[in-house]
Amino acid sequence: MMPAGPDAEELDRLLGPLRRNPGRSAVLTDVDGTIAPIVRDASQARVPDETRELLRRLARRYALVGCVSGRRAEDARRIVGLDEVAYSGNHGFELLLPGDPEVRPDPSLDGHEADARRFVRALDGSELDRAGIQIEDKGPIVALHWRGAPSEEAAESLAQEIASKAEWKELVPHRGRKVLEIRPDVAINKGIAVAALIPSRPIDHALYGGDDRTDVDAFAALRTLHEDGDLKTAVCIAVGSDESPPQVAETADLTVPGPEVFVRVLEALAE
Repeated sequence: MMPAGPDAEELDRLLGPLRRNPGRSAVLTDVDGTIAPIVRDASQARVPDETRELLRRLARRYALVGCVSGRRAEDARRIVGLDEVAYSGNHGFELLLPGDPEVRPDPSLDGHEADARRFVRALDGSELDRAGIQIEDKGPIVALHWRGAPSEEAAESLAQEIASKAEWKELVPHRGRKVLEIRPDVAINKGIAVAALIPSRPIDHALYGGDDRTDVDAFAALRTLHEDGDLKTAVCIAVGSDESPPQVAETADLTVPGPEVFVRVLEALAE
């Protein structure tokens, strides 16, 4: 049975300013767990056809439509399957705007591109294999995944030890849904990525949808832009699941149960 959708009156209240002013509105969203259902093998993730077509329609109507992902920007574009939208990849370390032939790396990375990779290469690979931890090299960020490990609890315990070692090495460990990311000690996150995307167009109203801890930073950025007077409207939508950290829903204006219901938010924006 399909989960209940958002209340139509509440949705109209939240989305009204964007729908009435699409030429000065931004629709921003996370990818995995928000518009692409979570799958055991991350390489098999895909945005459903219905969602892709909605994003295509939104890109024609709204001033800015963008995907802000922990994946590399080109990987996010492959999963979404559209050239018409902007992609901020690696939590903001990479930018790929519509029409860009190549990814634009964040200049703050200069000299730190390989910090995380060197750290992970020095770990005991056989210990990671035994725990069922898979390594995803995303360039400046390296992710350790344990979804589907023989014992996810044991793998998570090992990941916690690795996180402590990373901090001692002056790297930044960031935890997500059954994933630990090792990042260089450079100030970047989805909030900074959103704050960089918004000024790229004349934007008065913005919405962001997300499901994980990293998306809380994006919510905070929209709220700050609103409080500072740079946005007239900031709408934060949490896409809930059994794995979503509670702070995602706690900091959102509205929570919907899963990507299949977040589609209804996109439909309402497209009307």
